Amino acid sequence: MARDVSDSTPVTSRDQLVAWSEAGAKPLDQFRIGTEHEKLPFYRADLRPVPYAGRASQGGIRALLDGMQNALGWEPIIEGGNSIGLYDGAGSAISLEPGGQFELSGAPLASAHETKAELDRHFQTLKTVAEPLGIEFLDLGMSPKWTRHETPIMPKQRYQIMARYMPTVGTHGLDMMFRTCTVQTNFDYASEADMVKKLRVSLALQPLITALFANSPFTDGKLNGYLSMRSEIWRHTDAARTGMLPFAFEPGMGFERYVDYALDVPMYFVKRGDHYHDVAGASFRDLLAGRLAALPGERAILSDWANHLSTIFPEVRLKRYLEIRGADAGPMPFLCALPALCFGLFYDTSALDGAWDIVKNWDDEARETLRAEAPRLGLGAKIGNRLLRDIARDVLALARQGLIHRAQRDAMQNDETMFLEPLEAVVAGKSQAENLIHHFKTKWNGSVDPAFSECVF
Repeated sequence: MARDVSDSTPVTSRDQLVAWSEAGAKPLDQFRIGTEHEKLPFYRADLRPVPYAGRASQGGIRALLDGMQNALGWEPIIEGGNSIGLYDGAGSAISLEPGGQFELSGAPLASAHETKAELDRHFQTLKTVAEPLGIEFLDLGMSPKWTRHETPIMPKQRYQIMARYMPTVGTHGLDMMFRTCTVQTNFDYASEADMVKKLRVSLALQPLITALFANSPFTDGKLNGYLSMRSEIWRHTDAARTGMLPFAFEPGMGFERYVDYALDVPMYFVKRGDHYHDVAGASFRDLLAGRLAALPGERAILSDWANHLSTIFPEVRLKRYLEIRGADAGPMPFLCALPALCFGLFYDTSALDGAWDIVKNWDDEARETLRAEAPRLGLGAKIGNRLLRDIARDVLALARQGLIHRAQRDAMQNDETMFLEPLEAVVAGKSQAENLIHHFKTKWNGSVDPAFSECVF
């Protein structure tokens, strides 16, 4: 999660909120995709998690941030005297998730080749900083070994508010915060109609993305019974702000309908200056009207709305762009595969039309059933009488054709289809999670410790 937004423009009406998202529309030649990914740091010497301040003999998360700042020259993000992130002023940021997950929020880029170059630079710099500290990073979708109580807590006010509130609204909210890692993509729309079509297609295909990227089969040092436990955890995290957004498929869907949904999602906080006021459970409508009980007379500003939208966690999220949120983090090839899939599927008219043809007759119940089964069964899940594996084959074929049409080539004249190969290998064989389960039962002898040497960046 990148920096909180700062915009003190007063919000005087619901229409102003609608216009804010409408203003995100772009012409096709300005379409970009931004990629965000999280990774779990650990100490190489004893496979323990890395606390913020570090240990007596070793630096911690703050030392990582300081080292990255020195190496990159990015500006620090400071809260309460603590460095909690970095930003470059041009769209990229490094931030901390609640349990120390180290996140790169990448810049909006024009091709998957540019994404690969961005990630290469990030990991090269991170290695030079982390190696002297004895720190490495897991490429899994969930912490495989440490309990929640063993997991460090980062010094960010918003996370303190969330941690108090989460247990009141779901059974796995704290696990989501402190133990999961994801890769996400942000992509553009040209108009309201384009936004709606892309939102519907991406929501319907979220279980497919969960299955393709499944990479979190371990919890507390044991098999957890799922291919994507990260995805299953989200199914039990605050139903008011998560899920598949069935209203998005109803007639009349548009920016106004999403704004009405977001207005009814309970708030976490209101930020004024450097202070986060805990208003967890309150209504944004009350802030809009100046009648928020915790802050009498205080009225909404645009940064309140932008920050509120960042605390809503559906499988696909609308801000001034769309954000796909359903994939486990994984090795570098999978970090590049998600933006490539989105470039091919959402930025080619024929591919997007073909994807809509696949999903347009699925109803709410079918989508929800698939969403519930994909974390456990992966590509073995079904919708109607079709295996998700067969649907994946069709969707990847559309994305491949879309990337061929885009004809974005690197210096070696390779197009972007090369980045789909990890996903095509999953469809032809096994997911990352299925391979890890096999290793656990065979050469790992029932231990997750080998993951700390075999599942690292």
